[in-house]
Amino acid sequence: MKIKYDIKLMHFMSLFAKITHASLKDCFLDKYNLLTFIVNENEIGKAIGKKGFKVKLLEKSMNRKIKIVEFNPDMLSFTRNIIYPLRTKNIEGNEKVIIIEAMDSKTRGLLIGRGAENLRNYEGIVKRYFDISEIKVK
Repeated sequence: MKIKYDIKLMHFMSLFAKITHASLKDCFLDKYNLLTFIVNENEIGKAIGKKGFKVKLLEKSMNRKIKIVEFNPDMLSFTRNIIYPLRTKNIEGNEKVIIIEAMDSKTRGLLIGRGAENLRNYEGIVKRYFDISEIKVK
């Protein structure tokens, strides 16, 4: 899948790099219009800053909510990073399907969302980097 950026996203990426000095892998708007930044491995601390200072500064300067996620070449670890702060018992999967085992029914509901919207959003993000068919919640 080829990734294209428009001028608006390029501006956000430039501002992110200028403020955080973290190496950025990707930037996109998800289904909920949440601006999501994917940073390279071991760059999450640099991107967030002490006590979330850089995140707050970015949100204020961009005038929108943002989410910063650390990339991981392991598909299951990356999925765990995407769904953070939600906690899970276990994440397992094979080449095409990821199965997430929720801690309780509330977490399960938050993972799935109304009409499975949250689940399809997570699925779309993971599909940008890995060849999967779907994500399931147990």
